[in-house]
Amino acid sequence: MLTTVPKLDVRNVPAEAERLLGWVTDPRQRAILENFRRHSMLEVSGRWPEILSPELTVAHPVYRIVDGAHTEIFDGYDAVAGFYSGLTEAGLNVLAPIEEHMAVSDWGLAFESLLGQVVRGDKLPILGEPARDSATYYLVTHNVANIWPYDDDARLKGENVYIDRASRAIYELGESEVTTPALAAEILAPMIDALP
Repeated sequence: MLTTVPKLDVRNVPAEAERLLGWVTDPRQRAILENFRRHSMLEVSGRWPEILSPELTVAHPVYRIVDGAHTEIFDGYDAVAGFYSGLTEAGLNVLAPIEEHMAVSDWGLAFESLLGQVVRGDKLPILGEPARDSATYYLVTHNVANIWPYDDDARLKGENVYIDRASRAIYELGESEVTTPALAAEILAPMIDALP
């Protein structure tokens, strides 16, 4: 069990995909990993409309998010766009793996993460937690398993996300420990721009 506040670094968002790109040679699997790498950094940067471009995502994606006993399904472009816009408008898009393991295959990706998310105190109810001081930021961590299928053109078909609510921990962050959405976008912009 962690006894200190884990460090969230948005530069870790593409790290596991980049590790796999260091040795995976199959062209289709590389295309899937490159898609994920771009997708993940765009999401954390708040640049979600780019995720839904025809180059990265199918026209009718389906997202299933299971959080404890609660399941939400976002079926189709408009529903998924609504999911991303709501996440970004609430300032909940600053998330990154603290630890992560990923596997790629011809059908897509499977990965498990200890995921960290920066959340302002008054936004905690969106995650099903009691509200806290709106002037204070918290790091919310939990174990998350993901299964992401891709189509024949290595475009994302959807996300199946399983959040282990029992593993959740909430840490108060000091002012110098907070990564705001604006700071995350600033940090990741050069990394995104450097992608092929």
